[in-house]
Amino acid sequence: MVQIILIGLAAGLAAALLFASLVSGSLFSFLLFYLASLPVMIVGVGWSHLAALIAAIVAAVNLAAFFGGFLFAAFLVGLGLPAWWLSYLALLARPAPANPAGLEWYPIGNLVLWAALLGALGIVLAIPTFGTDAESFQAGLRHAFDRLLRAETNTASGAPLALPGNADPEGLLDFLVMVTPPAAAVVSTVTSLVNLWLAGRIVNLSGRLKRPWPDLGATALPRYAPILLGAAMVGLLAGDLVGIVAGVLTASLLFAYVLVGLAVLHAVTRGINGRGFVLAGIYATVVVFQLPPWPALLLALLGLADHAFDFRRRAAKRRGLPETRT
Repeated sequence: MVQIILIGLAAGLAAALLFASLVSGSLFSFLLFYLASLPVMIVGVGWSHLAALIAAIVAAVNLAAFFGGFLFAAFLVGLGLPAWWLSYLALLARPAPANPAGLEWYPIGNLVLWAALLGALGIVLAIPTFGTDAESFQAGLRHAFDRLLRAETNTASGAPLALPGNADPEGLLDFLVMVTPPAAAVVSTVTSLVNLWLAGRIVNLSGRLKRPWPDLGATALPRYAPILLGAAMVGLLAGDLVGIVAGVLTASLLFAYVLVGLAVLHAVTRGINGRGFVLAGIYATVVVFQLPPWPALLLALLGLADHAFDFRRRAAKRRGLPETRT
């Protein structure tokens, strides 16, 4: 128990330092900031979920002590508790129905769904800091971006905002206000999943990973996930603050299906000549064509279609391979 507490304390201090590096303003500090939940996940996956919880609380307390109480809730809700919960779920297991002597580990697809939901929740909980209704929220977010752009361009508060290349500042502000909430939910989801993958790799190299490394190409979301996505998309029609919240949730869930679509492609292209070039081209296309994100949307549709048509099972059956879903 003493070892778990000490490991949690050390991981919490490391997470706080990574998070606080953002105050330097350098480009490298942004990378360190996005890795802030990694120490929490490493101790959660490698030692105990209790160590991860201690790390999350220690990091939040230290950030509050040096930078103010707001960061206590910001770190704990946005990074600390999601990191603890995901690392806890990653090590959940039960006796396998077909083999009581073996273990059935918590499905990777469920972890992806949890990451998407927690990513959306963190953004939704941050909305009241800008406004409690759609109009005040958008005005508050617009004001924040206006101040940021003025600081970057050295424009005085009373002077008209001018951007390089004669860009329309009003149009840019409108665009940022529209895309930032859903984009932030996607970034939060990506950050959680990348850090969980890194934590798993690091712990696996140390020999402490209890769970066998999963087949990521078999990742599948739960059967009820399309219902959640459908409900979120219906919420878009409501408008006002409900529509903004629904947009955040829709974006994070669609990204989860993008990952499923990539898993489908990884699975069905196994054994195909030039597979590496095909997958590299697909990844490059998704990264390059982000606005509008048609390649990503097509991957999300593929992930959704896999619920109904189970492309991976069909491909495995044709090749005489065992079918897996995680």
